[in-house]
Amino acid sequence: MSTGTRAERMRLPLSSEVMKATAEKHGVCVRPFTMEVGDPDTGELRYVAVPCGSTIESVCLPCARKAKALRMVQCREGWHLAEEPDFTPTPPSDDQKELMGFRADLVKLYRDAVAHGEEGQADELREEIRGVDEELRQLGMRGRLPSPDLPERKPAKRSTKRRQDAPNLPRRKVAKTTVGREYAGRFRPSMFVTLTCDTYGRVREDGTPVNPGEYDYRRAARDAVHFSSLVDRWWQNLRRVVGWDVQYFATVEPQKRAAPHLHAAVRGSIPHEVIRQVTEATYHQVWWPNHDQLVYHGDRLPVWDAQAESFVDPETREPLTAWGEAVEVVEEPAHVVTFGRQVHSKGILGGTDEAGRHIGYLTKYLTKSTGEVVEASTNRQREHHDRLHAELSITPCSPRCAAWMLYGIQPLGATSRTTPGHCKGRAHRRTTLGLPGRRVLVSRKWSGKTLADHKADRKAFVRDMLAAVGIVKPEQDTSRLIWRKVDPRDRDAPPRAHLLLRAIAERITWKAEYDRALLAAGPPTGEQETSATPLAA
Repeated sequence: MSTGTRAERMRLPLSSEVMKATAEKHGVCVRPFTMEVGDPDTGELRYVAVPCGSTIESVCLPCARKAKALRMVQCREGWHLAEEPDFTPTPPSDDQKELMGFRADLVKLYRDAVAHGEEGQADELREEIRGVDEELRQLGMRGRLPSPDLPERKPAKRSTKRRQDAPNLPRRKVAKTTVGREYAGRFRPSMFVTLTCDTYGRVREDGTPVNPGEYDYRRAARDAVHFSSLVDRWWQNLRRVVGWDVQYFATVEPQKRAAPHLHAAVRGSIPHEVIRQVTEATYHQVWWPNHDQLVYHGDRLPVWDAQAESFVDPETREPLTAWGEAVEVVEEPAHVVTFGRQVHSKGILGGTDEAGRHIGYLTKYLTKSTGEVVEASTNRQREHHDRLHAELSITPCSPRCAAWMLYGIQPLGATSRTTPGHCKGRAHRRTTLGLPGRRVLVSRKWSGKTLADHKADRKAFVRDMLAAVGIVKPEQDTSRLIWRKVDPRDRDAPPRAHLLLRAIAERITWKAEYDRALLAAGPPTGEQETSATPLAA
């Protein structure tokens, strides 16, 4: 039966679009991947749709919103804590101490075998050491264990003396306390701080340079690559100045000019003048080989020599300078990163509307990619982003970056599969524009919980609500199950559309049960609290 003209039929929504919209309406991941789950006790084998976990709305709206909500809870719970989180480690058990002693004996035997050239014995001991390390992890030990192999050479030591052009800062012993000071017996204010990169030239309101020829794209690219290291140094300096273990929840976002800047919720009250002084005195020196002048470019690139197992010059066949040798001769830092003069700090009281607004501001752009935040809508903006990306493509991002070969230096870990000048790191992508690291930075003692802990709190909150009305949802033990990623050639795996529809049906059932629990709890007597944890005072 005809439903109209071809044009009218083409305007009808596709079934896949309707399915995606329905999944988004009910908060179901729109692009799950399939996992095969086996139960060793019963022999049952089934396929499960696992959420993709994306944090970008344009990729998966439901997963991105869940991730943002979790970050907002994490920020709120740790910003105005009134009591110190308990991080007292439990004493080592007898089993842990015995295994550690056994590991020490194995390491000694391993080094003796290496010294005597007994490669077969050394390989067996290395595997046994690896097994002991895994047992220690299972017994609840954390932290990194030393490698059984001795380091080939000691790392080059650099001077820790402050630069002459940087102002000095007072230094105090950092106390273990993380909670801010209380005023008048009931006020415990905290801070909201914004830090920016230095200027690289005058810019217009749309973020583009007034004079592109004078805009320092090289320094802008290097500052963006090393911005996270500068931020880490700022927190170290701040703690040393104030004398207590300052905790933070921070997000890194791009400005209109595509330079990164930091928004941070800081626990405790710090004088604004101290924030300004620490920012002015903070810098980060990059002790890397000089990389101002390109040695190779265009079609003239280093080539791999199988006999030398190294990259060599395409004409002279001379091997490139090894990374270790290049670092040893460094006498001055290749780059120094500093903050700009614009520093904003503000006091925030916990439990106020202003605190809620700033939490929303902190997490506002977490569900958008860098390219979506600083979307180029004009030719001038696109040209600015292209020039910055061109500089980022030849700016080394780590000691293993393939861009080092453009400067005649062979990076760490280079193999025959390495492409000279082409690094897959996030710093070189057009979509990130130099924001290679994590968008969210959270100190270890912020809330005393990991993201997994916060997620478990939300599940427990819903489970308790359902149990109050007689709907018992016991927590299942999935540790004994065997999970395996489904092979694309697996013909028994159901299509993604089937798994998606099943997930939608389950979510509708869960939502109906939760609504019943809310109705059974009685009508709200005011503003209803739906968080898994109470609001901080």
